Amino acid sequence: MKNLLVWLEWPERCFRAEEPEIGFLRRLCPDSAAVSRVRGEEEFLECLPGADAAIVWHFKKEWFALAPRLELLATPSAGRELVAWRDAPARTKVHFGGFHGAIISETVAGFVLASAHGFFRRELAVSSAWRDDWPRVALSDKCSLVAGTRAVIAGYGKVGRAIGTKLAALGVEVSGFGRSGVGGFREAAATADWLVLALPGDTGTDGFLDAEAISLLPRRCTVINVGRGNAVDEDALLEALREGRIAGAYLDVFRGEPGAGLSDAADPTRRSAGGILALPRGSLSPNLVMTPHSSAFCAEYLPMCFKELKDEGLI
Repeated sequence: MKNLLVWLEWPERCFRAEEPEIGFLRRLCPDSAAVSRVRGEEEFLECLPGADAAIVWHFKKEWFALAPRLELLATPSAGRELVAWRDAPARTKVHFGGFHGAIISETVAGFVLASAHGFFRRELAVSSAWRDDWPRVALSDKCSLVAGTRAVIAGYGKVGRAIGTKLAALGVEVSGFGRSGVGGFREAAATADWLVLALPGDTGTDGFLDAEAISLLPRRCTVINVGRGNAVDEDALLEALREGRIAGAYLDVFRGEPGAGLSDAADPTRRSAGGILALPRGSLSPNLVMTPHSSAFCAEYLPMCFKELKDEGLI
């Protein structure tokens, strides 16, 4: 029987393995692994020498030397920023979560539907003014069908394809591009109603949607970023929103955000400020919808992670 070590502590409840999640994991692999849960770094490092597999949020380079038996290092994260995967010895398989598309695609589809049907319009702001200015007429020419619109998706990996499948089911015409197809992407983006970014956060994607690319977008286009914030020139995007050169934007990720760095990840209780979140309230556009890097929030998050590991024969 393998020893499976689980260290999944995080402030957000859906990312933290408590007894219900650990119980689910034990039921998934009753005969193949002895599951041990630890709560802190010191306890994790004490147990690491005896672990055959570990499921963690982050793993430092120097820890591999403490893990002579480690065959599997798994993280729920799709991003690769928190695990020193390049330094893994040949004996250790490193696995990143590939299940996020099922969650994030619902978030994107929900936003697209709500946006097209006017849910975010200023006319719907609930106030005493409704008594004198019922917004029915003002809203009447601000809504449209999602079916028949066009989505262009940059970052057509597992998450991007899941988003494309979900939008296509709503009748949206979908075009997907990898990070290398910039020329084709920009030509397609010039015809987009929905421009979706699902790019990873590495240096190859820095400034992918820059001022020039934004200038090519049609006025009806709404930008949606559920990948990483480094891909967008946020200043250029805000300027385009304020000037009405694009219809709107939904940002779930930002160039500078709390918990974005490795030091914050090592201590997830740290909260720093930066990027678009630090801008004065008055500088933001009414056409901008923001969520706090939460497009993958889901009560089933960790069970989905564990089930993926089981289905792929890793645990």
